[in-house]
Amino acid sequence: MLMDDYSLFHAGNVVLQSGITFRDAKLAYKTHGRLAADKSNVILYMTSFSAHHYDVDWIIGPGKALDTDRYFVVATNLFGNGLSSSPSNAVEPFNGTRWPNFTIADNVAIQHQLITRHLGITELQLACGWSMGGIQAYHWAALYPQMVRRIAVICGAAKTSAHNKVFLEGIRATLTADPAFQNGTFVSRPERGLRAMGRSYAAMAMSQTFYREELWRGAGFSSLEDYLVMSWEMNFLRRDANNLLAHLWTWEHADISANPIYQGDFHAALWAITARALIMPSETDLYFQVEDNRLEVAQMRNAKLLPIPSVWGHRAGLPTANVEDAAFISDAIGQLLAE
Repeated sequence: MLMDDYSLFHAGNVVLQSGITFRDAKLAYKTHGRLAADKSNVILYMTSFSAHHYDVDWIIGPGKALDTDRYFVVATNLFGNGLSSSPSNAVEPFNGTRWPNFTIADNVAIQHQLITRHLGITELQLACGWSMGGIQAYHWAALYPQMVRRIAVICGAAKTSAHNKVFLEGIRATLTADPAFQNGTFVSRPERGLRAMGRSYAAMAMSQTFYREELWRGAGFSSLEDYLVMSWEMNFLRRDANNLLAHLWTWEHADISANPIYQGDFHAALWAITARALIMPSETDLYFQVEDNRLEVAQMRNAKLLPIPSVWGHRAGLPTANVEDAAFISDAIGQLLAE
């Protein structure tokens, strides 16, 4: 089924980790490039917090890191982002306060159905993504190690850290302070809450150096206020607030060992990853920190830690206005694919 520029995979009735059966789950995805006859040229690229596939596609295209002249790139949308099944498009009984939260493992299990059952693919040359996309790549490598040859985790982690959870709790509290939040759901558009969320988010997403050196000017903004309004407030004003709540829950509960396979054994889950792993945190990321990734890499078989030398904080991993970081990430992924 074609919807504008993407397709929908109907996964049917899926049992989530919560035990709830989600009926007629719909996974939105976009493909780029041509699938080889032997289906050996597949890259899976996954979306980040609140993003749609076209928000993060800077890395996809002819001659780019995910080169569509060579690879068949499948870009999947997280459940809860408004394109895949989400609070904003849910019907009874899963609208309102009854939305059953999807874990990252739930997302990856349904992506696996798309890749194997629908597209007939048995091997991924690369699973990758930024932020929550990187979290998904980690899950793919741990849950389906026999399928994944390489992963690239850009500003992500195998488990949401305690500090990261504190950040997310603050963001949730900011958003839900809006009077439109009633009885566990938003009953109208919370403009004040969305604007406040954007301003709060901006402090943690970018580094102190980014603001001290006024690097927002190079991105086309005339003042700090202009940057906060046009970049951060506008980013969240175009999102659905209940979808944002769903994604905050998914992000906060991310853990590659929180499943029946590993039963909470984080070391075992990391050690089970056989894919060649490229882990790329930003040196100045304030919530996906280099040290967390360093501890993960130390417990993996075949992983390389390659921090991005950037002052753009977490947004170093989405360098749409930052050519240096874009080149660094693209070169690193190119080398990974060549190995």
